[in-house]
Amino acid sequence: MVAATKNRNTPTRAGNRRSAPVAAGALCYAGAIAVGNATGYAEPASTATGLTALGVFHHYQDNVGGADGDQAVEIERGYFHFANDGGDPIDRTMIGSACYLVDDQTVAATDGTGTRSAAGVVDDVDDNGVWVRIDPTA
Repeated sequence: MVAATKNRNTPTRAGNRRSAPVAAGALCYAGAIAVGNATGYAEPASTATGLTALGVFHHYQDNVGGADGDQAVEIERGYFHFANDGGDPIDRTMIGSACYLVDDQTVAATDGTGTRSAAGVVDDVDDNGVWVRIDPTA
């Protein structure tokens, strides 16, 4: 390899949205938290380990009758507002800390003694829920 010696046309991706193949049997609702499962397919978030939070589903996608990858869905990364788990609530002292997946629209303060995957980073907390930054590359 040699360092650049002239301008180059470097490919880039615009925006914070990516397409992902959908897991078999998954029903993806727009605005719900999207995760990558252990085999790399997108599905709605749940209480489970081994999931990677990808963002939120940009549109509805039904792969209930399909196999892994039969459908694709757009997933958006960024800052999103979710419900705060009543049994394991997030408070303002957690801003800048990790939060954890309860389901596809709820986040919690802890990993539930090793039963939950990380959702992202708490950005803010208000009376209606929690703002979370979800970006698997951050």
